[in-house]
Amino acid sequence: MHYVNPLGVDKIMTLILRFSLPAVVGMMVNSLYNIVDRMFIGNEPSLGTDGLAGITISFPITIILMSVGVLFGIGGATYFAIKLGEGKPEEAEKALGTAFGMLLFSGLVFMVLGQIFLRPLLTFFGASETVLPFAVAYMRVIFFGASFQIISMGMNHFIRADGSPRFAMFTMFISAGINIALDALFIYGFHMGMAGAALATVLAQAVSAIWVLFYFRGSWCKIRLKWKYLVPRLSLVLKLAVLGLPGFFLQLANSLINIIMNKSLLFYGGDIAVSGMGVLHSLHTVMVMPVIGLRQGVQPIISFNYGARKLHRTRKASNLAILIATGIMLIGFTITRLFPTQLFMLFNRDPALLEFGGKASLFWFFGFPVVGLQVVASNFFQSIGRPKTAVFLTLTRQIIFFIPLMLVMPLFIQIDGLLLAKPAADILSAAVTGIWYVVAVRNLERDTLRLDTLQAAQTALPADSNDL
Repeated sequence: MHYVNPLGVDKIMTLILRFSLPAVVGMMVNSLYNIVDRMFIGNEPSLGTDGLAGITISFPITIILMSVGVLFGIGGATYFAIKLGEGKPEEAEKALGTAFGMLLFSGLVFMVLGQIFLRPLLTFFGASETVLPFAVAYMRVIFFGASFQIISMGMNHFIRADGSPRFAMFTMFISAGINIALDALFIYGFHMGMAGAALATVLAQAVSAIWVLFYFRGSWCKIRLKWKYLVPRLSLVLKLAVLGLPGFFLQLANSLINIIMNKSLLFYGGDIAVSGMGVLHSLHTVMVMPVIGLRQGVQPIISFNYGARKLHRTRKASNLAILIATGIMLIGFTITRLFPTQLFMLFNRDPALLEFGGKASLFWFFGFPVVGLQVVASNFFQSIGRPKTAVFLTLTRQIIFFIPLMLVMPLFIQIDGLLLAKPAADILSAAVTGIWYVVAVRNLERDTLRLDTLQAAQTALPADSNDL
């Protein structure tokens, strides 16, 4: 009996709910990694605001680790889903094996380099003499588990693309649950401080990595992980990497932004401002993660239907995702308006931190209503195999607009300028992305026809030559 992939026939709204809800819940749960670490650290008397600053300084390095998981995870899963849509399962198998091999290799490289250059890196990223010992204690352990983090994150994208979003959600549930339990045990029970928080994270990610391998070696997956494809072929590695570049550059941009932000915060507001930004990052993460989960959930739907040339379904999936994302961000925006100081009190009750946090929340989240459109619409281009456009649109929000604004605005209004640069960049990038998206969707049939004609002509050339 011929298998019919539900991505090509089921109702779009049903598919979005089926694929995105587990991804949204999973990403929310996954976001608890840094949030729970910060909560436990901030409320531990021996760590407090210095511990919060230490994990904030470490955050850019963690983002760089995540970027590799995105590069070969999202890039590989996009190629994987397109090949499934085209009816080429063997090519999908090769993508799966190659991505896993690159994720494993990258994690080992990070582990070695991280241990060698840890102190210079943290100093460069803005750690003061007071905060440096806290950051070193945390990241020393995190680097030992780099492979676990990269593999669990990267391969989970393939689980969704393989048609098992619930299994992908359970991956994050298991990992986050273990992390929370071990955080409490290591920090409060064994009094292991920053190293305890890091060890809890590493052990949780190790279980998650084993879980995703268990899936792809089991009988329930549609495409199995075959060891013969683990040795990377350069041509395929480049294809996966190109498709993963938008998310990869987004993560690198986030890391660069955090480095600049931390240095500027230290200059304008001292360690307490760095600690406050750590709380802002946690709040920002938990509010944006539902949109990231929605983006991940809708990606295989768009990619499969684009590969199958069902363009009306491609458009509908993307438009519905944008509408849902906007609603999610409006909820987050409203919460930050109503409870700015109370949100900071979850992490620490230091009066100086609460004073900074009350105002910072109102400024930082002002552009939230348009963030959903920007994130989902820019990802649309990656999902249909147009990574250059996706990279550009992704970078408008994180680099092209944000970094210049972050450097210039504080010259006039100091730390307020740092905080207002974020919503200004959000609004400008959403405007550019929205225009680009509308034009692309209107021209989707024409561009697809031109691509199919070109591919048909290239395929016909060898046959014509043989006939001669």
